[in-house]
Amino acid sequence: MKKLFYFILLVAGLSSIHSCKDLVDEEGNPLLDLNDNTGLIGPRSLFREITNSDTIAEYRYNGLLLSKALTKGKRTKSVTDLMWSGDKISKITFYGFLDEDKNGTLDNDSVAYTQLLTYGAGGRLTIIAENRISYVKTVPPGSTIPVLPWVVSKKYKKLYNLEYATGTDKLSKITMKNGEEITGVNFDYTTYSVSNYTYTGDNISKVERNYGPMTGGTMGTATEKYKYEYFTFDTQINPHTLLPFAYKVSSLLATRVNDEKSQSLSINNPRRLTVTDMMVPIPTPIVFTTNYAYDLQTYMTRGFGINYIYKPQ
Repeated sequence: MKKLFYFILLVAGLSSIHSCKDLVDEEGNPLLDLNDNTGLIGPRSLFREITNSDTIAEYRYNGLLLSKALTKGKRTKSVTDLMWSGDKISKITFYGFLDEDKNGTLDNDSVAYTQLLTYGAGGRLTIIAENRISYVKTVPPGSTIPVLPWVVSKKYKKLYNLEYATGTDKLSKITMKNGEEITGVNFDYTTYSVSNYTYTGDNISKVERNYGPMTGGTMGTATEKYKYEYFTFDTQINPHTLLPFAYKVSSLLATRVNDEKSQSLSINNPRRLTVTDMMVPIPTPIVFTTNYAYDLQTYMTRGFGINYIYKPQ
């Protein structure tokens, strides 16, 4: 858990800062100027998330539909492509590097995964089926330096089932099953996680996620339990409301532990976040707080050390 908390400290504990990164989009159109408070007027899209020294994410669009997400920063370098069927995302592909252990450094393994999305009653996302491959470079005899080409290291299958609260249709639970594909061995899911979501109004106020082993389709006793809580929401607009729900869920599932970012599913912005390891004898929350900046259309533009850059539609 120390690695997880260190990572969150780097991301969420930074003081609010301005950035002077490029203030034009990929087509040269002007973006929101962070040096004044005029902001954009009219419909907009979220274009970048940046700090003073890092680009966390950049979003590309095909018309009004999100088509690609690029991460160029120190903790993730990747390309995510989205395929749409009508007004719904049907397939997500990811290529790049992740920080799976949350120690603030990219893993050496390269990762590729494909997610197929299934929708149920009311057009709600109900199943995400994922195939994931990790790649490594090999070390030649007599050397200590890995070299190309990349070779397959491991293959995994993951299945996510999403449930929604009766009456509100809000996401209430995600159950994950995970198993490694090994040549010559019958496939079986060997680990699981269960995430439960609690709301205050339209905002997520608590996420509880348990992890454990799985045998023959039966979930064993949880071996890890974490709780994430969000407090003191403002009444302004969360930048991530401009991104598709399916993409936001997929992003939360990119790494094994990523739930500190669950406020992306809320419509407003929490000023306080706590993370608690529930398996220790005396659980003690680690607390992170921020002040926000907004533009004239009440969109949040800065918080938890991250600047949000918009572009006109």
